[in-house]
Amino acid sequence: MSKCPWAQAHPLEEHYHDTEWGVPVHNERLLFEMLILEGAQAGLSWLTVLKKREGYRRAFADFDAHKIACFSEADQEILRHNPDIIRNKLKIKAAISNAQAFLAIQAQFGSFDHYIWQFVGGETVNNAWQTMQDVPTRTPESDLMSKTLKKAGFKFVGTTICYAYMQAVGMVNDHLLSCPYYELKG
Repeated sequence: MSKCPWAQAHPLEEHYHDTEWGVPVHNERLLFEMLILEGAQAGLSWLTVLKKREGYRRAFADFDAHKIACFSEADQEILRHNPDIIRNKLKIKAAISNAQAFLAIQAQFGSFDHYIWQFVGGETVNNAWQTMQDVPTRTPESDLMSKTLKKAGFKFVGTTICYAYMQAVGMVNDHLLSCPYYELKG
């Protein structure tokens, strides 16, 4: 058995694959962190984001949505000059507006966890892919998630980003059937 091919190129990707990717997440802070990081990835590689993850944790108050929601223009200017994160102005602004939307969802639904997992009926969808070419980049569920998140005020939540998020937080198990982690995560 061999690991998913994407996880074999760099030690950071391999560690992430082996310890996090596809593991069901119900922790509010981690759900928020992954949403911000997946949005930050837009147009970039996941490896780029993994290399900057610790910098993001420092710069974004360990992904405390309450603190991030209050970031000022001055805070944003500091972030735009921080080499430890992706310094895209729109992505920085999105992280702040997403924190505000995240808090609104928590207030309305009791938890973001309860809200976000509704898109898969509250349980991990165990797919059965043979090759990486079989794995979709979007699904009807990610389309709906994207549409509803955008309506709730989230940014950088297109359907492809939403599907990558679903993979990251274990809403879907997209480890290949040949991967030793398929059964461990499913």
